[in-house]
Amino acid sequence: MIRVLLADDEHLIRGALASLLALEDDILVVAEAGTGDEALAMARAHRPDVAVLDLQMPGYDGVSVAARLRDTVPECTSMIVTSHAGAGALKRALGAGVRGFVPKTVSARRLAEIIRTVHTDGRYVDHELAADAIAAGESPLTPREAEMLSLAEGGVPVAEIASRAALSPGTVRNYLSAAAAKLGAENRHMAARVARERGWL
Repeated sequence: MIRVLLADDEHLIRGALASLLALEDDILVVAEAGTGDEALAMARAHRPDVAVLDLQMPGYDGVSVAARLRDTVPECTSMIVTSHAGAGALKRALGAGVRGFVPKTVSARRLAEIIRTVHTDGRYVDHELAADAIAAGESPLTPREAEMLSLAEGGVPVAEIASRAALSPGTVRNYLSAAAAKLGAENRHMAARVARERGWL
């Protein structure tokens, strides 16, 4: 049996996936989680063979969970299931050791096949997601600029970003200005939106 952990913050989707995977003779869902923190705790407690992780969850996102699982539960292979992903997310996922990257539009039967593939050390990346990643190209942002833009999403004030990043407000403004200039954006909010759309955050 392939022991599987399902992590998705949408309870309905997680429950539907668990029910559909239960129909497979060789797959057993041993744990479910609704946040990144829960996924890590469940993985440590249940030692699954494969973790099927939603890309965007409260707390740690799927890629962050996968990176931590590589260290804490090394026998567990991770894969990402997402409804929306940019090139940056795919690159981060592959860098974190994720073996599968699939859209939520995939059928349950195909998902089961991909779970089997990644369990046997194979790899599966959806061809459309891969093409989007190639088309987006490399990010012009430095890691620090990307971090500042990520913190600025949702209209967070510069003072709060500075506090979170342990930097002075002036330094934060400089990073945000440089990022906006590189992306041809009028302000930090537009720059964050552009960077997110291109998968660079």
